[in-house]
Amino acid sequence: MNDKTTVIPTVMERLERLDTGQCLDMRTYKRNRSVAIVRTGPDSFTVVERGFHEEMWEGLSADKIRRLLKTLLKREFPRSNKIRLYTLDSFELADVNRMGHGSGRFGT
Repeated sequence: MNDKTTVIPTVMERLERLDTGQCLDMRTYKRNRSVAIVRTGPDSFTVVERGFHEEMWEGLSADKIRRLLKTLLKREFPRSNKIRLYTLDSFELADVNRMGHGSGRFGT
């Protein structure tokens, strides 16, 4: 569990250590909303938002992710004080523990 006020520097540090194809999954305490960041190249990332909104951004640099995270933290984790961070070997593993029961396009 990471404090919401310090999670962006922690995420940026972890992103530097990810190999291509690996994923960093940020979740609420209840694990019902998430933001996943997948490394797709040397300085290229895909961000997938699943929660109040469901969107995907592709081909982002680390600088653009930092700015996007500020927006996503306010939107997806508005009342959260702690955020769970998971480093996964692939994006497909990010869905394994998803607890939502909605029928969104990313569905469970």
